[in-house]
Amino acid sequence: MNTDKEDSFVEICLYEVKPDKTEEFEALIKKVLNHHSEFPGVKDVRYMRRTHRPGSFSDAKNGKPPIKLTQKPKFYTYVLYWELNNAITHGKATKSGLENFFKEFNRCLVKAPKIILGERIQ
Repeated sequence: MNTDKEDSFVEICLYEVKPDKTEEFEALIKKVLNHHSEFPGVKDVRYMRRTHRPGSFSDAKNGKPPIKLTQKPKFYTYVLYWELNNAITHGKATKSGLENFFKEFNRCLVKAPKIILGERIQ
């Protein structure tokens, strides 16, 4: 991964994964992490799975921890944080990722992911 100080372009992607596809999805994102990490111009790539929810505002003000999810959900939420050196690199890396992984991703998802794109400000 490139760690030079440059401008950064960021993608945040929210995935809703079918409950019976979480193991397949997590195996897939290991392959995607490897692909994205080695792509020229990629600065950082991370995934997380939602495991907690916030408590009340009062709980937050009192420093209480978030609440661990316990009920079986209709879908599992995963989040991608992907930072690249610029929007051009993002376009090339996205094309490559889709060519390699689109079908596998699509099988695991409830619906199309929500994608947020922008420049890092700090």
